[in-house]
Amino acid sequence: MKAKFKKRVLKNGLRIITIPKKESETINILILAETGSKYETPEEAGLSHFLEHMLFKATKSRPAAGKIHTEFDAMGAENNAYTSQELTGYYATVQPKMLDRALDVLADMYLNATFPEGDIEKECGVIIEEMNMYEDLPKQQAQKIFFSLLYGDQPAGQSIIGNKETVRSFTQKDFLNYRAKHYVAKATVVVIAGKFNETQTLTKIKKHFKEVPTTDKFPKLPVSENQTKSAVVVKKKDSDQTHLVLGFRTFAAGHKDSEVVDLIAAVLGGGMSSRLFRKIRDELGAAYYVSAYNDYYTDHGVLDIPVGTDNKRVEEIIKAVLEECRKLATDLVPKEELDRAKESMLGKLFLSLERSSGLAAFYGGEEIIRGKLETPEAMARKARAITPRRLKEVAEKIFKNEGLNLAIVGPFDNPGQFEPILHL
Repeated sequence: MKAKFKKRVLKNGLRIITIPKKESETINILILAETGSKYETPEEAGLSHFLEHMLFKATKSRPAAGKIHTEFDAMGAENNAYTSQELTGYYATVQPKMLDRALDVLADMYLNATFPEGDIEKECGVIIEEMNMYEDLPKQQAQKIFFSLLYGDQPAGQSIIGNKETVRSFTQKDFLNYRAKHYVAKATVVVIAGKFNETQTLTKIKKHFKEVPTTDKFPKLPVSENQTKSAVVVKKKDSDQTHLVLGFRTFAAGHKDSEVVDLIAAVLGGGMSSRLFRKIRDELGAAYYVSAYNDYYTDHGVLDIPVGTDNKRVEEIIKAVLEECRKLATDLVPKEELDRAKESMLGKLFLSLERSSGLAAFYGGEEIIRGKLETPEAMARKARAITPRRLKEVAEKIFKNEGLNLAIVGPFDNPGQFEPILHL
């Protein structure tokens, strides 16, 4: 059964998206703030993420430590939050009968968190340990330095989690000021998916969010992209395996060719029958993981290809990946292969929408990142209409040396050793 959505915009600018699914046994409430690391100044690096943690600590009506978590546990809720470059989300998946209670807690967190100084100090230690954990994960480090290579000292090049210096500097005033700028009606999207009474639920949302600030939405700096030649960065780490991310600048989410890049990523590294998997893992036996995906945002995009490989075979792998990219820009993909990639990509999309949480995250993310809503069925029709010729035309646009970037974490000192092979 297809889930139909409705979008409403209240007079204060708050957006509400409802996706009723009568056969669902759960309901997901997702509150999104249209803000993230790309909205931060250098001094605020990591503040969006830290604030996300702090919303679970205390509110005016729930001042006791642990009260929020206790209430969610009493509902049997699956709840959490996440921060990305352009959005921050808070959600709870509950039984339909728990809708009122879950919505009350989430709205209270979003609007009335008090940011006690003692909790800030404690949570700072938690986030520092989270940073330490990522520092020990070379795969995560490769992704971090890859974005730093692409965007430098722009907000898009900053780590979402921030750095230890900024995180240790935040005070209660910083959190209050940041929330006042970004957690406003025009930057808020409330998504409800699953089994619920639509009329009653809309009334409840309006009631809980009647006090949301109505000041103007705070803007972010546009991303600047001025790359003229391929670039490489290396972070030395003594390890048994090298982790790398090779990628190309692509298009913003709303660009007409972005959906084709999705399919290019599927052909390259979307599954075990993809070109990179067959070449690098099955044929060369040189990697455990290799994939490709279209990482798109409101005003920029990048095709990422992460690989973990034997230290001695890094150059071989880079050449193999580039060769597969080159082929897509020079040769038509056989129709049978393209159709298989389409159905693989779309099958994963529809499987992700089986749960109410998947539905809410899909529509909420589309609203903020793409700026428009389409049903998955409409997206599938457009994907299936992409021809081998169009895929090749878009591949020619993105697979160029001036948009090529490589980040490496492994036992290497000199990025210059990879420059001679970093070309198409």
